[in-house]
Amino acid sequence: MALETDVRIARQAKMRPILDVARDLGIPADLVELHGPYKAKIRLEALQALPPPRAKVVVVTAMTPTPLGEGKTVNTIGLALGLNRIGKHAACTLRQPSLGPFFGVKGGAAGGGRSQVLPMDEINLRLTGDIDAVAAAHNLLAAVLDNHLHHGNRLGLDADSITWPRCVDMNDRALRSVRVAVGEKTERATRFDIAVASEVMAILALATSYPDLRARLGRIIVGRTKDGRPLTAEDLRTAGAMAVLVRDAFKPNLLQTIEQTPAFIHTGPFGNIAHGNSSVVADLIAARCTDYIVTESGFGADLGFEKFVDIKCRASGMAPSAAMVVATVRACKLHGGDLVAKPGKPLPKELRQEDVEAVERGTCNLARMIGIVRRAGIPAVVAINRFPDDTDREIEAVRKAARGAGAEGVELIEAYAKGGAGAEEIARAVVRACERPSAFRPFYDVTRPIREKIETIARDVYGAAGVDCSPRAAEEIDRYTGWGLGGLPVCMAKTPLSLSHDPKLRGAPSGFRVPIQEVRASAGAGFLYPLLGDIMTMPGLPSAPSAEGMDIDENGNLIGVSR
Repeated sequence: MALETDVRIARQAKMRPILDVARDLGIPADLVELHGPYKAKIRLEALQALPPPRAKVVVVTAMTPTPLGEGKTVNTIGLALGLNRIGKHAACTLRQPSLGPFFGVKGGAAGGGRSQVLPMDEINLRLTGDIDAVAAAHNLLAAVLDNHLHHGNRLGLDADSITWPRCVDMNDRALRSVRVAVGEKTERATRFDIAVASEVMAILALATSYPDLRARLGRIIVGRTKDGRPLTAEDLRTAGAMAVLVRDAFKPNLLQTIEQTPAFIHTGPFGNIAHGNSSVVADLIAARCTDYIVTESGFGADLGFEKFVDIKCRASGMAPSAAMVVATVRACKLHGGDLVAKPGKPLPKELRQEDVEAVERGTCNLARMIGIVRRAGIPAVVAINRFPDDTDREIEAVRKAARGAGAEGVELIEAYAKGGAGAEEIARAVVRACERPSAFRPFYDVTRPIREKIETIARDVYGAAGVDCSPRAAEEIDRYTGWGLGGLPVCMAKTPLSLSHDPKLRGAPSGFRVPIQEVRASAGAGFLYPLLGDIMTMPGLPSAPSAEGMDIDENGNLIGVSR
């Protein structure tokens, strides 16, 4: 049977008033700020008003995806639906979609089919304006910085050392390198990043309270003085105004799934550039209201999951009980064959044809991801996201490989087509895994030197033989160590299309060396981020952007917002 479109399913769904969803979570009405009948923000006072955290945390990750993704968001939502169907009280916590990917390659990012969060249109189109607030705060600091130079540079800023760019929530490669103040004595080169790669977004995602948020904003480093000291947003007396701009954005957004399961959608740091996880405060509130939190980390286990373990869990103090690893036949086939899938292009039609041998070869990637999860000391449950063209023999090849790699359980998940009914078996497997004792641990000792932490991730997570730092990166590592930032975790920025830094290296490569081209400091967010290989902090649009197929009808309904 042909699947109904995501939009049609969403329009036919019956939603509950969001106040009722909040009430069922135990959140008092005076802590709920309505943004229409079906979405709300939850005040931070909920952290004191609600009981202590009780929920088990399940983090959803994946094998290295094809450029179109393997349905990780759909199945994060689906697992929450399945848990509720088997009698568990669960909620999902997700990142907010960025307009860049929405109009670029991926289209909508609120799930799909019968596993969506609603209202889908509003989630994909700015929701409650949180990303706008992040961009405004970021660009305020950029404006104050250039104004400071214009009015005499009393703090002695070295203009050539400025690292703070501007940002916009759109894919726009033309803004990767720009000049500002053209024709003035303060003219200089700079760049735009996509807003969800802004340090302000990472701060919003990792802060635990308003005082913590304000302090982190103040620690943002924008450059250095002529005598080599770091210059911060606090030095420029701008952090307070930035906090004003993101005050309301710091409150988590509460919505509901198509089956009326609670869903917190809050913050949207990129998984390949930033740390790629939804907000700490959303998890801390959800943990007081439910028995299970299902949270998604960006891209494969080498990216969002590693950062969840080494960055988010350090900030939140919460530890996961299990991980669900999403796998697909088509991703295994891509990693095990000689086909090429390019961002912005349709996947090769050969991926829809049976090729058991290619699937078997490509399961090495899935096995590596399972190993990454197990290295963090928690059980891995594999969810095989079934597509219509997958054959029983191909699925059995994935199942066999997952079991051989040490997965605690392996089940099909068909949440896209069937909603929670298609996720009951994987939900039971996840519950069993959560009941097992675990020994959660980070991948490295955060007190170790910066380069050692980078090398540990490259070697133990990616399978590399080592790293090669450019002279620039080596100089930056020495500088940050001298500034007292050596004890921060690292947030590796790399391609999501390979376990390595090179998107052409598929499967489970080994023996390669990782080039570190530069290392940037996000002192407010509380991490350093090395740039691996040819990685951009401002994505570009593909040759045929998703935007070309979007429109509205005579009633204002959206057309073409999902694949």
